[in-house]
Amino acid sequence: MSQSIAAVLLLHQWIERQAMPDALAWLDEGVISLSTEPLSNFTASFAKIARRLGKAALDLTDEDTREAYEKCDGWQAEGLTIDQAGRILLIVEAASVQPAEIFQQRLKSLLTTADVGERIAIYRGLPLYPASEAVVGIALDGLRTSVEAIFESIAHRNCFPARHFPEPAWNQMVLKALFVGSRLDPIVGLDARWNSDLARMLFDYAHERRAAGRLVSPELWRGVGRFADERGVADLEALLASDDPTSQHAAALALAENATDQSARVLMRHPDLAAATRASEISWQTISQQLSKF
Repeated sequence: MSQSIAAVLLLHQWIERQAMPDALAWLDEGVISLSTEPLSNFTASFAKIARRLGKAALDLTDEDTREAYEKCDGWQAEGLTIDQAGRILLIVEAASVQPAEIFQQRLKSLLTTADVGERIAIYRGLPLYPASEAVVGIALDGLRTSVEAIFESIAHRNCFPARHFPEPAWNQMVLKALFVGSRLDPIVGLDARWNSDLARMLFDYAHERRAAGRLVSPELWRGVGRFADERGVADLEALLASDDPTSQHAAALALAENATDQSARVLMRHPDLAAATRASEISWQTISQQLSKF
């Protein structure tokens, strides 16, 4: 079974459990007519979905989300609303019955008039669409938004960026997440895609923040320690003297990942933190949990 068919079956099953019969019949009719309807009618159907289906949260079980993750190649469905599910279903069906150029045209057209909720639905479905160059470009354009919820619909719990973004675009997304105050931990594939250019960008960003007397998120140091040069290790050593325990933990983890004699000597001067990193008493996940409390 292809990913698109699996996605359609799951989405329809979830919607069917909650939608009124007449609303479900309307959605099914819209899907059937996708191969013949002109673009304007498709756009109108897309816009009417919330009115027809409502905006209630989908009542998904752990089994539902596990099945979606396994059958749809890592797609995370947690937190979807019924109208978002309907919109994604419509788009996935459109992709399966139209030539790639027509589908891309439809997607771009939707985004020119979509409101915040509609844009979030479109971006949440990215892992389910054909990953053409045009679709990657659509995702990159979406990251330019100033609306945090739209940005996070692409950057958070979405496997599309890690799989399809070129390195410069990936690096800019991670940096922007910090710039807008968004979290790093929900970025899928974060640990696999750290690179030296990103580390340099983040070290420079941290210096700019400190020079301006502004705080630096402890998550910034995640993954960059392994690329730290002497200057970077010195920055991390200074962070160990911070009054913030979370920042101290982040610095210790980054130093432990550096694997140089200089970083080892720095950690030896802080035996409690060194022991905690070795025993996995502190981790990037525990740091994320600490940050989520605020």
